Amino acid sequence: MENIISISGNVKFPITLDPGVWIFDDRRVDLNTYFDEAIEKTDALEEYTKSISKHWDREIMEGAIYPPTLKSEKKFEKEKVLTGTFGVPLAPFIKNAEPNEDASSVIIISHNGEEQVSLEDAMGMILGFSKEGKPLKEDGPIHAYFGDGSNYNSPFKNISSFQIK
Repeated sequence: MENIISISGNVKFPITLDPGVWIFDDRRVDLNTYFDEAIEKTDALEEYTKSISKHWDREIMEGAIYPPTLKSEKKFEKEKVLTGTFGVPLAPFIKNAEPNEDASSVIIISHNGEEQVSLEDAMGMILGFSKEGKPLKEDGPIHAYFGDGSNYNSPFKNISSFQIK
């Protein structure tokens, strides 16, 4: 149970998070490249449309039978999951907890103490949950990074919960 993280406080729905299942989450990002690349905000519908269009184009050009390259791509993706360093955005979890209208900050509670950040900064945070394919056991279960990567070399570690104020 030490790997379960809670979001509570000034919210309509206190929730718990299990970082152990995030490896299967489609929202996961590669932390090795996330802060280096220019972050473009894309609309979910636009992303879905592009994905479907690419698949449709491939079927038209190569037929409905998947070519050998698709098998290679799937193998590469599986290998990446087993060896990658990943994180997920904190914003969807905060939105699911539904902070009350007067909520303005988030206290990050860890074994090392507490840090207070604005709700806006927290909405941009990325929660690291694996390093080189392994869960963060020694100083985890998660690390928290600001969305701009300003604390990439010294993230918040040993986090046990988020308290919304």
